[in-house]
Amino acid sequence: MDEAERLNEITRKIIGCAITVHRTLGPGLLESAYQACLAAEFRATGLKFREQVDVPVRYRGQVLGSGYRLDFIVEDEVIIEIKSVERMERIHKAQLLSYLRLERKRVGLLLNFNVEVLRSGLHRVVNDFPELGALSASALEVKA
Repeated sequence: MDEAERLNEITRKIIGCAITVHRTLGPGLLESAYQACLAAEFRATGLKFREQVDVPVRYRGQVLGSGYRLDFIVEDEVIIEIKSVERMERIHKAQLLSYLRLERKRVGLLLNFNVEVLRSGLHRVVNDFPELGALSASALEVKA
């Protein structure tokens, strides 16, 4: 399995977990509730993850204080940012892309749980993603 396929497989598992959480809870709760339930789903499916990960800023060769914290890194590959907002803004995608760059990761998922159907709240953001393989370029919202 090449790198793109491996990353796509991880994101498919994550999306499956997120759909389970959304179908169970529905929209309208705080981000922290979705995060706790998503962590439980990750554990149940055997996905390795870290949550509330500090993101240091690197500037001119120096590592500066963090001030930023991302929601999840899954399988040490995929960054997950959870939202529960009326509508997604460009700044949310820009935030995730910045996290990808700072953490030197290739793919992230932005999950807005405050929607009727999770598919409409799901955004994939990539940073220097390897060959797209079976994933079409039209499925990608933002590229570095």
